[in-house]
Amino acid sequence: MNIFKKSILLTFSLALTFMFTANLTAQDTDGGKTGLGVMIGEPTGISLKSWTNEKNAFDLGLAWSLSGKDAVHIHADYLWHKWLDVEDGSLAFYYGIGGRAVFADDAFIGLRIPFGLNYLAPEAPIGFFVEIAPIVDFLPDTDGDANGGIGVRYYF
Repeated sequence: MNIFKKSILLTFSLALTFMFTANLTAQDTDGGKTGLGVMIGEPTGISLKSWTNEKNAFDLGLAWSLSGKDAVHIHADYLWHKWLDVEDGSLAFYYGIGGRAVFADDAFIGLRIPFGLNYLAPEAPIGFFVEIAPIVDFLPDTDGDANGGIGVRYYF
């Protein structure tokens, strides 16, 4: 296992430890709240979400591919949220636009269009999400692809 993968694994371990040992308080998305967690799927890695107000957020990912090739995936998206009525917690449908870069034997750079659901727990600073993101790569060639996964974030 190379040093980069060891660093990612250590970061995950520390993030998970912090998430499950921190003092939990109510979730707030009125701007300035940031969540750090993990996403599992294609790709799998670290997820960061920073709310700018109650309807908009930036989403960043640093991950690696589990599709059998050694590849590091980085993405950044701007998201819009539509809050849905639920009995407990807060549930939002979201969509956005962003970019991604994949570094492997061949590097890929493209556009992401994420769609998903984001659930914020009512009594804890924890959010869960499920997402799918169609992708159009422009470099080295024009090609279509998709990402998808589930994840959890701790908000501080």
